[in-house]
Amino acid sequence: MHRWILPEAIEDILPSEAERVEALRRRVLDHFASRGYRLVQPPLVEHLESLLTGTGRDLELQTFKVIDPLSGRMLGVRADTTPQVARIDAHLLNEAGVTRLCYAGSVLRTEPSGPGTTREVVQIGAELFGEPGLAGDREVVGLLLSSLAECRVGPLHLALGHVGVYRALSAAAGIAGHAEDGELFAALRAKDAPAVAELASRLPVVWRDALTALPSLYGPAGEVLPEARARLPDTPAIANALSALEALVEAVNGDVEALHVDLADLAGYHYHNGAIFSVFTAGRARALGNGGRYDGVGKAFGRARPATGFTLDLRHLADVASDRQTGA
Repeated sequence: MHRWILPEAIEDILPSEAERVEALRRRVLDHFASRGYRLVQPPLVEHLESLLTGTGRDLELQTFKVIDPLSGRMLGVRADTTPQVARIDAHLLNEAGVTRLCYAGSVLRTEPSGPGTTREVVQIGAELFGEPGLAGDREVVGLLLSSLAECRVGPLHLALGHVGVYRALSAAAGIAGHAEDGELFAALRAKDAPAVAELASRLPVVWRDALTALPSLYGPAGEVLPEARARLPDTPAIANALSALEALVEAVNGDVEALHVDLADLAGYHYHNGAIFSVFTAGRARALGNGGRYDGVGKAFGRARPATGFTLDLRHLADVASDRQTGA
C-alpha cells in the first residue's frame, strides 16, 4: 500500500473547496459575533472521561481512543465539540447570567454518518448557556436560520421534535432504564412501526397505544401537534413538551418554507432532554444543521444549568451554497 493513501472516509480538501469553506467559516463566525456569541477553541484531544461526560453511548461509539504516552491515561479525539464548550462554560468561565459561545473546527468520528460522507467533519456551531425554556430555544433556532440566510441557502425546511415525549412515556410505562426501553428506542428511531407494536404489546393499554402512535406522528406541524394532543395521554410532561413545540412553531413559522414535527425523532436521545431540531433545504436529504436542548451536561464539571445549541457541517454547507449560486 502506498504511504500517501489516506484512510477510508478521510480526504483532503483541495483549493477551490477549501476557499469556499473558509469564506463561509468567516461569514458565519462574523454573524455569530454580531449576535453576541464569543469564539472559543477547545483542544482536539482530551481525557476520555472529560470528553464523554454526560453525552451517552452514541458519542462514545463515535470517539477514537488513544493512550497518552506522557501520562498513560486514555485520551479521546473529539467526535463533537459541544461537550467541550459545555466544559468551558461550567469549569473555566463560570460566568453569572447568560453565556453565548461559538466555535469552528474539525471533529473525527469512527464511522461516517452515511454513504459518501467523511469521518472528519468541519463543524461550526453556537451554544447558549443559562437561558431556560422557550426563550433559549427560540434564540438558537433563530440564529441557525439567520446564519443559513447569511450563507444564501434556502428555501429552508425545519423539522422539530422533543425527546421529552418518549421519556415521559417510557417512565410512565415503567420501562425506563430496562432492556425494553433500549429495544423500543431503536425501533422508534428506525420508524419500525411493526416492531414498536410488538415491543409495546405487553404494556398497559394507555402506554401501548401512545407508543405505537409515535411513528405516525410525523408531518406538517399544524396537523401533527393537534393529533398528538388527541392521541397521547394528557400528562404534565407530555403537555409541557407539546406546548413547547407549539410555541416554537409559532415563533419561527414565517422564517421557513416548510415546518414539520416528528415525535419519533430520537436523535441524540441520551444527550438531549428537550426540543430538538434539524434544518434541510429542497433537493437535499442530509440536514444542513442539527441541534437541541441539553440541560445539565455541565453538572459533572460543577455547574448544571440550561443549555441549547446547534452545529453545522461547513463542507456540506459550502457544497449546498455553491450549488445555489450556480443554479445546480
